[in-house]
Formats: sequence, C-alpha cells, structure tokens
Amino acid sequence: MSFDDLLLELKGQKTVQEDPKLVPFEKLFHESFMTKYTNVDSFAAFMEKGNFQGNTREEIKNIQDELFDRHVARETKFSSWQAMLDTATKEYEAK
Repeated sequence: MSFDDLLLELKGQKTVQEDPKLVPFEKLFHESFMTKYTNVDSFAAFMEKGNFQGNTREEIKNIQDELFDRHVARETKFSSWQAMLDTATKEYEAK
C-alpha cells in the first residue's frame, strides 16, 4: 500500500479502484454484461461454447487471434475480442 493510499484510508477517503488490467474476467465480464452483449450468461459458458480454455489474459493471448475473433463475432455483438475487451473495460471503469 502506498503512502498516499494509506493517508486516504486513514482520512476515510479511500477511493482507489482496481486496475482493469488485473481484474478477473468473471468480474469484467459479469452476468449483466454477458447477457447484454452475448448469447450466453457467463464468460465460462462463452469460452466453453467455442471450445476454448482460458480464464486469464495470458491464457487468452495463447488462443489464435483469428479463431477467437470469429467466435466473438459469431456469439456476441462485437466484431473482435479487442472490441469486446475494450467495452468491458470501459464499463468496469465507469462503475
């Protein structure tokens, strides 16, 4: 914890938010996001439907981009994985 964070916490003003790059996909792609933008209600179901495995950004990076983008385009309102990730990140940051 940084000194600034500690000072804010002691003053009762802590407003530090999680870094969206470190947020688990279950939080980033929560049920309401998935229901709104996809044909499934969870990120796990989305991955399973495409026969993909991966729950972290590193695991997702190992999936061939073209295959994953096709799955995203077929099962969501997005044209690519990056568009889906960007939207989820923006919505998470807006909370």
